[in-house]
Amino acid sequence: MEKLKKYVSVKDEDQFYHQGAVELLVFNFLLILTILTIWLFKNHRFRFLHETGGAMLYGLVMGLIIRYATKASDVESGTVYECEKLKSGPSTLLINITNQVYEYQYKREISHHNVNGHQGNAMLQKMTFDPSIFFNILLPPIIFHAGYSLKKRHFFRNLGSILTYAFLGTAISCIVIGLIMYGFVKAMVHIGQLKGWEFHFTDCLFFGSLMSATDPVTVLAIFHELHVDTDLYTLLFGESVLNDAVAIVLTYSISIYSPKENPNAFDAAAFFQSVGNFLGIFAGSFAMGSSYAVVTALLTKFTKLCEFPMLETGLFFLLSWSAFLSAEAAGLTGIVAVLFCGVTQAHYTFNNLSPDSKMRTKQLFEFMNFLAENVIFCYMGLALFTFQNHIFNPLFIFGAFVAVFAARACNIYPLSFILNLGRKQKIPRNFQHMMMFSGLRGAIAFALAIRETESQPKQMMFTTALLVVFFTVWVFGGGTTPMLTWLQIRVGVDPDEDLKAVAESQYFAECI
Repeated sequence: MEKLKKYVSVKDEDQFYHQGAVELLVFNFLLILTILTIWLFKNHRFRFLHETGGAMLYGLVMGLIIRYATKASDVESGTVYECEKLKSGPSTLLINITNQVYEYQYKREISHHNVNGHQGNAMLQKMTFDPSIFFNILLPPIIFHAGYSLKKRHFFRNLGSILTYAFLGTAISCIVIGLIMYGFVKAMVHIGQLKGWEFHFTDCLFFGSLMSATDPVTVLAIFHELHVDTDLYTLLFGESVLNDAVAIVLTYSISIYSPKENPNAFDAAAFFQSVGNFLGIFAGSFAMGSSYAVVTALLTKFTKLCEFPMLETGLFFLLSWSAFLSAEAAGLTGIVAVLFCGVTQAHYTFNNLSPDSKMRTKQLFEFMNFLAENVIFCYMGLALFTFQNHIFNPLFIFGAFVAVFAARACNIYPLSFILNLGRKQKIPRNFQHMMMFSGLRGAIAFALAIRETESQPKQMMFTTALLVVFFTVWVFGGGTTPMLTWLQIRVGVDPDEDLKAVAESQYFAECI
C-alpha cells in the first residue's frame, strides 16, 4: 500500500510538471509568432494593426483552440455545496480515492455560480493565471521602464499639465464613469436583469477607477516611430505613466471604502478615511521608491563598482526590484514605488554608471518591458475563452463604452481649457482631439479587473473591461496614423532641435 501511494504521488507530480511545460510552451509559441509578426509589420511599414493588437489576436485564436479542442478531465460531474460563510482554510486540498488524486483549491468563495459546463477542463483551469503574477512579475518591469526611459527635460517642462491630467483627470474620469454606470445599473435593476445581486454605488466607482487607467502603449509606439510633436508625446506619455499609478491606488482606496449603514449612501467618515488612505499610500510609495533610488545613486557614486559592470548592473536591478517588494511588504503600492524609483534612477543613478552598465540597464529593462507587455496582451486574448466565469451583459457593456468616452471628454477638454489659461505654450485643439482619441485601455485596467472576480458584479466588470480593451486597442490603436494625418499634427520632429527652437522663441518673446 505504501509503495502504491508513492507511485501515485510521483505520477501526479510528473503530470504537474508536464502540464506546466505545456502552459509555458503555449506562451512561448505565442511570443514567437508575435515577434515574427512585429518584424513583418515593421518591414512593410504596416501600422493599421499594431504589435499589441496582433498579440491579442493570437491569444484569442489560442484561447479558442484550448477551449473547444482540448479534452475535459475525467471528473465531469459531482455535487457542489454552497459555502458562503467560508472565509479561510487550506489553499489546496488533495484527496486520494482509489489511486486517483483529486485537487481542490480555495478561491475566496465556493458557490454554484462559479461552476459551468467547462469546469472539468483541466487545461482551461491551468491557463487561468493567478492575478498576483501580473502585479508581482509582469507589471513592475513595464512601469519601471516607463519611468527609467522618461525624457527628463520635456517631462519637467510639462510637469504641471501632466500632474493635472494624471491626478485631477483620473479622479474626474472615475466619478463620471461611476455615475453613468450607476444609472445603467439602476435601469438594469428596474427591468429585472440583476435579481438577487448586490450591486452598489461603490461597485460602480470601483469600475470607474479601474477603467480610468489609460494605457496608450500602441499609440505611443507609433508616436515614437513617427517622431510625433514632442509636446504631444510628452503630455500623453507622462499622463499615462502617472495615471496608472493613481488608478491603482484609487482602486485600492475605493475597495476599502465601506459605509456602515447603507452601502449606497454617502458616509463622510469612510470617505475621508479613503482619501487619507489614498494620500498616505501614494506618499509612502513615492518615498519608498525614491529612497531606494537615492541609495543606489550613493552606492554607485562613492564605491568603485564601475570597475565591475556586471556587479553594478546586478546591484542596480536588485535594488530597483527591492523598491517594489518593500512597498508591497509595508502595505503600500509597489507599482507607484517602482515608477518613482525608475524616474529617480534615471535622474541621478544613470549618470554614475559605467558606459557598459548604462547600455546594459537600458537594454535589460527595454527587453523585460517588451516581453512582459506582449505576454500580458497575449493573455488578454486567451482570457476571453479560458476564463470560466464570464458574464456578458449587453446593456452594461454599452453603458461602459458610453461612460469611458464621456469620461475621457470630461477629462481632456475642460482641463486643457484651464491649463491654457496659465501656459505660455498653449495646448492646441488638434492636440486635445488626439489625446481624447488616444485614451486606450490596456494592461493596468485588465490586471485590476482580473484581481477582483470573486462575485458576479466583479465578473461582469472583468468581462466588460476586457471587451473595452479589445475595442480601444484594435480600433483606436489602428486608427492612430490616419488620425495624425487628419488632425495635421507634426511628425518627423527631432526632440533636441524642438526643445532648442522653443527655448529660442521664448527668449525672443521675452526680449520683445
